[in-house]
Amino acid sequence: MQIKENLHLTYCTNIHPGQDWKSTFDSIKKHVPAIKHKVSKDQPFGLGLRLSNKASEELEIGDNLFNFKKWLSENNVYVFTMNGFPYGNFHDERVKDMVHAPDWTTDKRLTYTKRLFRQLSELLPDGLNGGISTSPITYKYWHETEKDTQNAFETGAKNMLEVAKQLLELEKSTGKYLHLDIEPEPDGLLENSDEVVSFYTNYLLPLGVEYFKKELGLGQEEAEAVIKKYLTVCYDICHFSLAYEEPEDTFAKFKKENIRVGKIQVSAALKILFNGKDNERIWKELSQFNEPTYLHQVTEKIDGKVKTYSDLPLVLDGERNHKELRAHYHVPIFLEKYGELFSTQDHILKTIDFIKSNPVSEHLEIETYTWDVLPTDLKQDLTVSIIREIEWFKSHM
Repeated sequence: MQIKENLHLTYCTNIHPGQDWKSTFDSIKKHVPAIKHKVSKDQPFGLGLRLSNKASEELEIGDNLFNFKKWLSENNVYVFTMNGFPYGNFHDERVKDMVHAPDWTTDKRLTYTKRLFRQLSELLPDGLNGGISTSPITYKYWHETEKDTQNAFETGAKNMLEVAKQLLELEKSTGKYLHLDIEPEPDGLLENSDEVVSFYTNYLLPLGVEYFKKELGLGQEEAEAVIKKYLTVCYDICHFSLAYEEPEDTFAKFKKENIRVGKIQVSAALKILFNGKDNERIWKELSQFNEPTYLHQVTEKIDGKVKTYSDLPLVLDGERNHKELRAHYHVPIFLEKYGELFSTQDHILKTIDFIKSNPVSEHLEIETYTWDVLPTDLKQDLTVSIIREIEWFKSHM
């Protein structure tokens, strides 16, 4: 929904089952009308669409795309952003590091993303820009040597540049501006703002200038402008809080480098503050969040540097002495505290304060996908929970 001029808010449908098109569409029809009625009754409601590869393939079969567009029109719903990070099933089975597979070193990831963009260009209303968030190239620990890592950077950059060329051509043929929003996260090949800047400086720009000169005859300045226009960043608030980065510092760094923020994903991580008195109770409550579906990296800032533990059990097994830990667990954004635990909701509030006077992105997408695996006492009706998320955010804007 449009909450300010050129500022669109939605939630990400990766919270719903979506292994194929039928289950995806069934979930949308079940939940979205009730959510819209409550939060955007008399205005169009924007949707953050998540399609698995299989759902995306099936959307193009028969009348599926036509029927979906018809349903959107009849229900006053529009699609302006998509989540192209998880390729396969995202529910009811172990995901962990395989959320990155296939990664940006593969043709499968390229084919999937280009298909999503063709579909978004069909779904996106005239006059809006559209974006698709994606993996930060690959999972860091799949590449053992420095040479392997460099190859992943290079291959990933080349595949993303192919997408940039597709988006340039789509804008020429449709008049619609679309962008690929690269999403840093813990243990991805891109984890923080410095690594994003380095990726542009050392890979996207030098490889892209050569690529666009060969493909389209563009000069250096033209090529760099194309790269930075169509390849943008997805600023996931949870992920950047895990990197211990303050929003205004990160946005200032991107602005200095002319790197655009295509989408802000509104999400909160768990924050664990140890006071030396209730540590046993804190560890016990944290252990309730240990579940087998998703990766829950844990970060700690020591002497100005961020240390990352690749999953929550590594911290729970040790129960060492810590001052503060942050866990990659997309907890509900409207709660600041969970018993003895906290959330990084303060980073959301800081981001809100910043974008009120510095509209760095037109797209805001609430992404809390962990409802199914939350501790029992935090689970509520899904539709009611999503409404509460949206209303909490709107109240602070």
